[in-house]
Formats: sequence, structure tokens, C-alpha cells
Amino acid sequence: MHDVHENPVVLNRTGKPSPRHPKPLGGDPVRNLGAPVFSLTGMVLNNGPESKQQLGLKRKPSWLRAKLPGGEGYTKLKSIMDEHSLHTVCEEARCPNMGECWARGVATIMILGDTCTRSCGFCNVKTGKPPVYDTKEPTRVAESLALMGLKHVVVTSVNRDELPDGGARIWAETILESRASVPGMSIEVLIPDFLGDWNALQTVVDARPEILNHNLETVRRMYPVVRPQAKFDRSIELLKRCKDQGLVTKTGIMVGIGEKDDEVLALMDEVVERAQTDILTIGQYLQPTPNHLPIDRWVTPETFDRFRDEGLKRGFKVVESGPMVRSSYHADEQADRLTGIDRSTHETMSKLIDGARLQS
Repeated sequence: MHDVHENPVVLNRTGKPSPRHPKPLGGDPVRNLGAPVFSLTGMVLNNGPESKQQLGLKRKPSWLRAKLPGGEGYTKLKSIMDEHSLHTVCEEARCPNMGECWARGVATIMILGDTCTRSCGFCNVKTGKPPVYDTKEPTRVAESLALMGLKHVVVTSVNRDELPDGGARIWAETILESRASVPGMSIEVLIPDFLGDWNALQTVVDARPEILNHNLETVRRMYPVVRPQAKFDRSIELLKRCKDQGLVTKTGIMVGIGEKDDEVLALMDEVVERAQTDILTIGQYLQPTPNHLPIDRWVTPETFDRFRDEGLKRGFKVVESGPMVRSSYHADEQADRLTGIDRSTHETMSKLIDGARLQS
């Protein structure tokens, strides 16, 4: 058999041979080029497990050293969560503050499973088709929280875009049952955008969490890359609707993923003007794996201080800004300051729970 590239013949409309262009069929367009002056080979992202051309994680600067989690408070919460099959975003997202927060009696519970229907470029939570969700999860979460003796809980979830209400009913039941189980505990929710289904959002709002958080994650320009299945204006609208109904609202972003400082300041202006959000958190983006978006820069502590000052100047009531800051960082202090939760009730409940443990 002859190679198809040898002596190619093309017939014209009369059926007779027609002369071809002098270049051979399938010719090499770069065969006459010299060696490249600069090679991009080492910068190609190859996700293969044996690849030698995989983007490496940048070395962390000295101000980004986190303590390993440990201690009595951490061990106690870890044991309860494992026993009751609870997921925490602290573990799933590899939060650097997990040890500190758990020791303080603050944890972030993740409901609706551990598989997200979205594929954000920064997030370490696994993506895929979630299993059918557990309708008894709100009761299970509430019972577990009663054992933990937490002063403040943050509840978040994966996106469940395949559900008719995005999981809003499970959200509301989790809030109501947790409050009934631990009356003095403040509840903060970190919710998805429910694809802009405002009836689903209203189901959550009606449960009246002490703080409602919805993270913008990044500046407007970066959304197509960082949050391809989300919309910046939709998230702003969500925050506005919650604030208009009297809730304490909160949002957060990460920096070092490709944004510019002036874009961060512009985001602050827009959030204050359009949504009157109370709390803003700003932290350093950390690339979870080589398969996620690369780190663009290490933002210095001095720049984080400037962001905090600029946020307060623009009208946010609380701004947590620092390299290690995450959405739930110092969440209990924010609740104490802005919600008026009765901590004396919490202390009484904690003593009763501890007493019951000693007698069992």
C-alpha cells in the first residue's frame, strides 16, 4: 500500500487530473524554522501522574506557617465528627486554621454530602455527581452539635445544582433543628447561590441564621476562570436580598489568584454600595494541588493590613484580612459583636452536657 501523501492526485469537475498546490499534502509548516529562542515546555500543565512537566507549588513565605492541629479540643471534635459521619469544610478544604478554630470551640460543618456539582478552579472539594442526599441529616447534625458543646457553628455545603431547590429545605431544617438542640449556640451559614432561585434562598432566610455568609471568592474579572459556573452580579444580588430582610451578612474573597489591588478596592466599593454587607474576610489563596489554579503572588501582611483599613473606611463593620484568614476565622467573635446571641444560655447548656457525660 502506498502512503496517502505520495503523489497525490486531485480530479477536477470533468474527472481529469488537476494540478495541486506545490506544497505537499499535510506538509510540515515549521520544517524550515530554527531552534526556538525560548521554550515554554517547562510551563505546560500536564495532569498525568508520571509527568515531569507538572506545575510545581510555590514555596510558602515565612508568614504562612500554620501549626499542626492538635490538643484536647481538637481531638474531641474530631472524634465526634468521625463517629457521626459528619463532613467539615475545615478538612475538605485543608484549612490552615483548623487546629486553632476547633480548639476555640468553633467548627464548620458541611452538609449535603462531600461531592460538588461545580468545578471551581480553586476548590479542593471533589466534583462529580452527588449521591441522593440524606433527608435525616439535619437531625443527625443537631444531635452531634449537642455533644460538641460549641459556642458557634458555621454550616456550609457543596453546590447541589441537580436538586430542584438546591438543597434549601435541608439547609432550613438543619438551622432550625440545630438551634433547638443547642439554644445558646450562634449559627452562621455559608450558602451557595442556588442558581439565583430566590424562592430557595427565602427558605433559608426564613430560618433566620445569626449570620448569613455567601462568598464572592474573587473580583469580577476573574469569575470566568475562578468560578465558571457562578455569576458575580447574582452573588451581589443574593447578599442584598438577605441584608434587606435584616440579616447580618458576610462575604469573603481570596487574593493572590490573579487579581490586582485596585480590583479588590473596587469590589469593596461595589459590595458596600449595592449590598451593604456587614463583614468582609480576605485571605491568601493557597493552591490545593498542581491541578488547581496556580498562585499568582504572595500577598504581604502589609497589603492585608491596608485592605483591612480600606474596608473599614468604606463602611464594613468587621474586616478580617490576613494571609491565614478564611471565611470562618474568628466567626464566633463576629457573632458576639453583631448578633447579640445570649452566651449565658450556651454556658448553662454546656455545663448540663458535661454533667451528663460524667454521670454516664
